[in-house]
Order: sequence, then C-alpha cells, then structure tokens
Amino acid sequence: MDLRACNYESLLFFCFSLLIVHCHGLARYTFVVEETPYTRLCSTKNILTVNGQFPGPTLSVQKGETIIVDVYNKADYNITIHWHGVNQPRNPWSDGPEFITQCPIRPGGKFTQKVIFTTEEGTLWWHAHSDWSRATVHGAIVIRPKEGSSYPFPKPDEEVPIILGEWWKAPIMEVYHQMLQTGADPNISDAYLINGQPGDCYACSKQDTFKLKVVKGKTYMLRLINVVMQELMFFSVANHSLTVVGSDASYTKPLTTDVITISPGQTIDVLLKADQEPNHYYMASHVYASGAGVLYDNTTTTAIVEYDGDYTPSSPPLMPSLPYYNDTAASYGFTSSLRSLASKEYPVDVPMEITNKFVYVISINSLPCPANETCQGPSGGKLAASVNNVSFVSPSIDILQAYYYQINGVFGNKLPSFPPYIFNFTGDNLPTYLNTPKVGTEVKVLKFNSTVELVFQGTNLLAGTEHPMHLHGYSFYVVGSGFGNYNPKKDPLNYNLVDPPLQNTIAVPKNGWTAIRFRADNPGVWFMHCHIERHLSWGMDTVFIVRNGKSRSSQMLPPPLDMPPC
Repeated sequence: MDLRACNYESLLFFCFSLLIVHCHGLARYTFVVEETPYTRLCSTKNILTVNGQFPGPTLSVQKGETIIVDVYNKADYNITIHWHGVNQPRNPWSDGPEFITQCPIRPGGKFTQKVIFTTEEGTLWWHAHSDWSRATVHGAIVIRPKEGSSYPFPKPDEEVPIILGEWWKAPIMEVYHQMLQTGADPNISDAYLINGQPGDCYACSKQDTFKLKVVKGKTYMLRLINVVMQELMFFSVANHSLTVVGSDASYTKPLTTDVITISPGQTIDVLLKADQEPNHYYMASHVYASGAGVLYDNTTTTAIVEYDGDYTPSSPPLMPSLPYYNDTAASYGFTSSLRSLASKEYPVDVPMEITNKFVYVISINSLPCPANETCQGPSGGKLAASVNNVSFVSPSIDILQAYYYQINGVFGNKLPSFPPYIFNFTGDNLPTYLNTPKVGTEVKVLKFNSTVELVFQGTNLLAGTEHPMHLHGYSFYVVGSGFGNYNPKKDPLNYNLVDPPLQNTIAVPKNGWTAIRFRADNPGVWFMHCHIERHLSWGMDTVFIVRNGKSRSSQMLPPPLDMPPC
C-alpha cells in the first residue's frame, strides 16, 4: 500500500527542501547499503555495510546544521536508518524506526532523509533500525561546536571515535530468525569489538587490532559509542584515568574515573591524558551482565594505546582491571554519578510543574507457544517483554503515516499510564500468572508542550536485569533512580532537579527504577524502547504521539514525496 498523498502542502515542502539544498548548500551524503565480504575470527561471511565500511562512515557536522542523506538499498534485506539521539524537530519522517515512522526501504529502493541538528553537541551515532541489521550497519556522528565557539574544557589534541561492537560468526539474520522461531534466548555472540576488531587476543585480528598512537603530554578525546546488541559494557584503559565530559551529545561536569559503564545506544565522551611512561597499554571492554541464568559472551575485546618514542614495549601490553561481569555496584555507581554541566553557557531546563505522571513497569515475560509450534522458552513457551503488561507488536503500516492520514485500526491509544497489576515488582518467587502479558500495538498520546515525568520500574519476573531505555525525538533529564520498588511519596523528595544529566538513553538498574522528565514540545510520532535488541524484539517498546501545537512553527512538517511505500 502506498500512503503518499500528492497534496499541495507536501509538494510545497518537497520543493522548499530542494530549494534549501540548492541555495544554502546543505551538506549531502550518500549511504549505499550493500552486502560486503568480511573476515573476522578466522571466518569469512557477507555482512551488511554502508559504503562498504564496517563500522560505517563517520558523519561530522556543526551544532545546528541540517544535512541531507540519500540512502540507497542495494542489499537483499529491507533497511531503515535512524539518527540516534538527533531530536529531528517536527520531522519524524526521517527518524527511521521500521513500521513506526516509516515503512522499510525495499531492496533496490531509495529514501532521502533530512537530518536536523539543533541543541545536540558532542557524540551521537546512526544505525539501521530494521530487524537486527544494526549489528553491522552503524557509525558515529560527531557534532562540533558552532563556528566561533569551543568546548567548555581545554580543546583536546585529537578526537577519536571508539565504537564498542559485537560479532557473530553466523549471519546475524540467522541468529535473529532462530530466536523468533524457538522463542528462546538468541545465541550469544562470538566476540566483542573495538572499531570493528576483536583485538589481538584473537589470532585472526592481531594484525588489524585498532591502535591509538599517542604522544606523551597530549590529551585525547575518546568518543565512546556502545553499539553492542545485547549487553551493557565496562571499559577501561590500563594505568590511565578517564575524565568524562559528555554523554549523549550533552556536556557533563568532569568526572574522573578508572572504569566506564556504557549502555547499548549510549555515547560517552572522555578525555585521556597521555601521562604514563612510554609503553603499550590495552584499552579493554567486557560485558556487564547481571541477569541470573542469562548466557552472555564472556570474551574481552582490546585495542592498544601506543606511545610514540624509542623503547621496548611490554609484551603483551599492560591490561586494565575491569570489574567482575555482574558487579552491579560498579555499574550503577558510575551511571548515577553523571551530572549536567549546568553552566551559564549550558544551562539546564528541568520541568518543574508536571502535566503527566506515568509509571511504566518494564518486564521480561513469556507467552504460550502457538499451536503447531515447538517452543524452547520458559515452560515450553516463548520469551516476551512488556511495558505496563502490554507486549508491543509492530504493525504492517507505519504508525506515523497511519496517524497523519487518519487510517483506523493500525494502533490503539490504550497503553496504561500506571501498572495494571500492583505487586512486589522486585520480589522473589513472584506468581507465575504475572508472566503472561497482553499483546497489542498501544501508544500514549500527549498534548503539545505538556510536561512528562515517567518512572521506569524494573521487575524480577523471569529475570531481573538492566534495561537501557531510549526515547526518540527527545533528550530527557534523569532526575532520580534507585533499587527496589519506586515509592511515589518518598523517592521524589530525593530527585536531583539542579543538575541532572540530559540523556536520550538511560539504563534502568536491575530490580530498580529510574525517573525522567521532559517537555513534549516536538510534535510527531516517537518510538520508545529498550536498546537491548532481544528485549525490543520481544515487545519492550511503545510510542508517544505528540499532538500539534496551535502555531505553524509548533506543527509537524508534512511528509516528503519519496517516503518508502508500505
């Protein structure tokens, strides 16, 4: 079905967009999605790439810039591209999640996306948002200060993206489809990666291990991006401290630490001072996995910080001490220590008067095995996940076009504002009847410019674990978090409303809760989901629809003419 309408408003917008490109010289990029042969861990397979690169090309823009990206799909799979953390004011049409804001770009198709940067400054990333193709279709976005401006800290001598990834010997779509067919956990990966390489602990990667060459006395900004599919990660550099200065394209108060915890989807900017004796030092990363009985990849990925000079390096390089894989105190201690810079140049604007208060219980669940199928999930069923006991099902027509063209029957607006069942969410030995959620495509509708306080409450159903929740179209203030069950009378008394971090992805702690606030001033259809890929596939996702305001400048832009057809 092709939902595009050749109305005057759409045509005017399309022509205006072309006029901007022609007259004002917007930077234009070409993304060609195609299959490329790659060798990792002594095996060769075809993977999806952009422009033949893995990781994909880095986009470098200035704060407030708008760019055009022509996406060509020359692969055999459907594809979409999402600009993770870019708020895209009034322009959900280019946001990218499959069947949420667009139907996928079919093989042989093309879609021109307009990417609008506004207040973001620092590091973000782009990735595929269809099935599990983001495992190899991803890349960094570097957002520099506006011309004439600088960083709120001494400018580093060099800036380097450090992309933490994940690798399977089997084709990723086989892993994905096997998970769906069996209803069980997916096969774990074979290695983690730093900038596309597992590191020289693997014979087939040794010669290609990423090396950061440094000069003693200089400072390097590492733009960390966690593109790992299934896990939070610990990261450290042997014998070096790291100073956090930003997260999710927003500056933070400097935080010096030996170990970083970074969630899937999150970015963290850190300063590395080359202040040690010339030598070779490993930067290393391994999983933080707290779910009891949940299998995980226990490998460690490495890259090398290599000092300039004439010396005999240690062999092997010095290795940092990373926390144990289930060290919840280390993970939560880091995440809860981030603070916004909250300076005159970079103020905070936390909503103080709240229009909408929601509590979303996020759970791992199970569903009965369909008739005539054999399932390998808990009790012979299929693993699922939910938000307020609704396991989200993607429609066959994207929600944005259904909303814009008023097509009935695609989605409902009955997502509960509060958990439909009240129980000891983080307790042990919970009743099994709580494991089965409802199934549906339910969203939440917000009035323009209303304010939202949303509490994510984790549970111990089936497996208590972290959930890195990501909201499209917005950054939000993380005003509070803790372990156990959220107490609406006591816990808000301890909210940080002075300098909470401004993020687009936040890890809700294992068997705990996190409170966020934002103002709904970006009209459109915006996806919200767990960024652990299996949890998203199981249904831990939903949508906010933000209605138009009264003025033209507070209304959603009309669709471009080349929206991919459904």
